[in-house]
Amino acid sequence: MPRQQQPAARPAARPVRRRSYDQFDATARALDSVGDRWTLLIVRELLGGPRRYTDLHADMPGVSTDVLASRLKDMEQSGLALRRKLPPPSAASVYELTERGLGLLPVLTALAEWGAPALAERRPTDAVRAHWSALPLLGALAGLTREGVLEVRLDEGEFHLRVGGRAGAAPGTEAYGAVYGYGPADHPDARIVLGAEVCLELARGGATLAEAVKDGRVEVLGDSPLAAELRGE
Repeated sequence: MPRQQQPAARPAARPVRRRSYDQFDATARALDSVGDRWTLLIVRELLGGPRRYTDLHADMPGVSTDVLASRLKDMEQSGLALRRKLPPPSAASVYELTERGLGLLPVLTALAEWGAPALAERRPTDAVRAHWSALPLLGALAGLTREGVLEVRLDEGEFHLRVGGRAGAAPGTEAYGAVYGYGPADHPDARIVLGAEVCLELARGGATLAEAVKDGRVEVLGDSPLAAELRGE
């Protein structure tokens, strides 16, 4: 019988080297961690609190499953995010930002403020999610002194924001861990109702929240001190 030829041994897999600018510079080092496409948008999603992989993928139209998984793994290795299992009865795993990852909030807020003028009109191919308005609105709400949970109602849906006093929240506390959330809050301290155009105007700085409330373009609901401050009372 002819002798069977043994398959050639596969070469040992080389360790994957992450791309780097190889520059001893703080900006370059930062971009080594968050400069890849989609990474900062994953941070944007996780600023709302822990999320399952399937939820992340659903709220990031256009990202492939392979790229999303790769970016999440990179973020874990960089210390920006971690993965943990929810306690019983849920068996789901979620991703959440670490303290270092949460430190990107002012970066994302500044980017949202800088990019707001580019939202002159919505393109036919543009996806939209209600909570994507959270970061642009933070600037318009920055002057509030009353602390609480504000529910924001837009045509596309609802989300909630933590406003006032958040800057003093301690790492590891609930107030520190989530800047905004998905869907309505259980017991919001106040609610505001506004249209997409008004939301964009506030984000661009074309009007203040007080002006939009005064002329009736933003409706404030609730009887809490936070609602009273929003109404200018």
